[in-house]
Amino acid sequence: MRKLILIFLLISTPFYAQNADSGFWNNVRFGGGFGFAFGNDYTTLSVAPGAIYVFSDQFAAGPAVSYLYSKNLDVRSNVYGVGAVGLYNPIDFLQLSAEFEQAFVTQKLGFEKYHLNFPALYLGLAYRTGWFAAGLRYDVLYDVNHTIYSSAWSPIVRFYF
Repeated sequence: MRKLILIFLLISTPFYAQNADSGFWNNVRFGGGFGFAFGNDYTTLSVAPGAIYVFSDQFAAGPAVSYLYSKNLDVRSNVYGVGAVGLYNPIDFLQLSAEFEQAFVTQKLGFEKYHLNFPALYLGLAYRTGWFAAGLRYDVLYDVNHTIYSSAWSPIVRFYF
């Protein structure tokens, strides 16, 4: 865990080390994604703030963190993630993405507590308008025996300012 936090800090340090007059900050966008789901005996809430550096009209990349809370019947899960995202816009309305995330999970069932961590490498395709994108992504590292997710597919909802 400490190594991943150190890696995240090293990745994000250039964002803070630049002089504000250099124009660097003119190319930085902040935002991320969020999600929620409610139903009979389950609740899921997630937030994923991020920052990207816009290299050109087509390329952007940056660090990301995420948090997900889930309650399904008697099982409660807290998932923390750290990673990086790369975005490519080949045409105005289309966004391709590659996201690496290392997830750290704590699950509680009654008095029992479980810990798990696993990597994910998402490749995504989204419809884009301005700095908003919505679509689907697929985890190419998905392993049903080492995850809490029921599928390698997940939605993309992201925005940057």
